[in-house]
Amino acid sequence: MATHSPRREAARRVFGGLIRTRELGIILALAALIIYTTASQPRFLSAQSLRDILLNTAILAVMAAGQAVVVITRNIDLSVGSVLGASAFTVATMMSANPDLPMIVALLTGLAVGAVAGLLNGVLVRFGRVPALVVTLGTMYVFRGLVYSWAGGQQVNADELPRHFLRFANSGVLGVPWLVLIALVVIGGVTLVMRNYRVGRELYAMGSSPDAAELAGIKVARNLVGAFVVSGALAGLAGVLFAARFGTVDAAAGNGIELNVVAAVVVGGVVVSGGSGTVWGAGLGALLLTVIGSALTVLSINQFWQQAIVGALIILAICADRLVAVRIARSLRKKDSHV
Repeated sequence: MATHSPRREAARRVFGGLIRTRELGIILALAALIIYTTASQPRFLSAQSLRDILLNTAILAVMAAGQAVVVITRNIDLSVGSVLGASAFTVATMMSANPDLPMIVALLTGLAVGAVAGLLNGVLVRFGRVPALVVTLGTMYVFRGLVYSWAGGQQVNADELPRHFLRFANSGVLGVPWLVLIALVVIGGVTLVMRNYRVGRELYAMGSSPDAAELAGIKVARNLVGAFVVSGALAGLAGVLFAARFGTVDAAAGNGIELNVVAAVVVGGVVVSGGSGTVWGAGLGALLLTVIGSALTVLSINQFWQQAIVGALIILAICADRLVAVRIARSLRKKDSHV
């Protein structure tokens, strides 16, 4: 297979080293930000502050895991915010009308709503031969419009939801909230599949070279649709976590969050041109963005700066990807010259 050629292996080694450097850089940036903010405002490390950071990160990280899978295949899913909103409103409406339903039903419903949306995206991208950017931009508005039409200006309030549903966001095991545990399981599970299973290697190969993947016998259509289903399903799951976390849900739930999801993935080291990056790196990116937002609030800095900082981080990440590409090209030229 083309993915196992000497040139490909050399590129993979260079990519692997630099991506690990990127993830180490995120950890160092997190540490520096936390130390600086805590030195200025010690309450930043209060138990409640840390809990809020972890809960908010959990929702973003779950979505980032699915988005990372899609971006690795050299695509993008801009509809995840609308899918979150559709899932959150669907589940909140269902739980308010049927308060005796167990939490597992809510979670499965959210996954199903998201999976259907992801399936539609995947089919349109693959068999409609339309770029993912165009397809998911369109479905982003379609899904959001459907939710607005259904909601009719109404919202589901926290006092209409069953207590066990609302308690889910704050309860957990050994003091670790369920939302955080779910995020860790999602990040760990998707990382395991992408690193150790054939389908994961095939997704990386598709992102590196779609044409070569086709020639190598990889089932590109199935894998691509599957990647979008994963992204949609995890966005749907995030919708359930969102509803349980905030209680009050309307048709605007998750509006604009897709930009933070893409930012978390890119900042986390997933290369926008596909074929490289890690899911756990995307999770670190989600944590970094959440900590930045919390730090700005604690330091009484205008929240509009958060958008500027996130934009700057994206630009830096893209520049880093370009440097990676240049270094790979040089490495391959040197290898060829010695053959």
